[in-house]
Amino acid sequence: MIVIGLTGGIASGKSTVARQLGALGAHVIDADVLGHRAYEPGTAAHAGVVEAFGAGVVAADGRVDRAALGQQVFGKPEALARLTAIVWPEIRRMAEAEIARVREAGGVGVVVLEAAVLLEAGWESLVDEVWVTAVDRATAVERAVARSGMTPAQAEARIDAQLSNDERKAKADRVIDNDGDEAALAARVETLWTAVSPAAQS
Repeated sequence: MIVIGLTGGIASGKSTVARQLGALGAHVIDADVLGHRAYEPGTAAHAGVVEAFGAGVVAADGRVDRAALGQQVFGKPEALARLTAIVWPEIRRMAEAEIARVREAGGVGVVVLEAAVLLEAGWESLVDEVWVTAVDRATAVERAVARSGMTPAQAEARIDAQLSNDERKAKADRVIDNDGDEAALAARVETLWTAVSPAAQS
């Protein structure tokens, strides 16, 4: 079994690639989904976040209100570092547990850990290969605005807060350039799948 760490910047096509790999037969672990679980009441991360940032980040259902929390940490490096020190280890623990469960069950040749913060969190040790989706800045801004209703300035700020394409590519085993259309992206993913998947090679 091979474990792929899939990462990329905003609007780079990372989630689209993850869906394509899932359709091809990979078991996909979405770190964002794990992050939501980490914010559920009763978890160590939930307790740590409330202790660090106050009851104002708790929604009516008892879960952490990620939007309210985001307002407290965005653009504030010290607050963000405090948050990630609480949440990232819990997400890593859950990802490790799921990878181990899939490996023990057998029958799956490829596991994909989709994580926007894979490199920032130092999770490369969890995976066998790092795949990076990349798109040029202007296209990323255009897609982010169209997809999520951000203003161009908001999209630019999100991009500036992340690792650059060059920084990601320097740590990548495989780079998926996504400046073209969806058909081109799908073809690239198919080629990579054939290269790594035992099932695809048989």
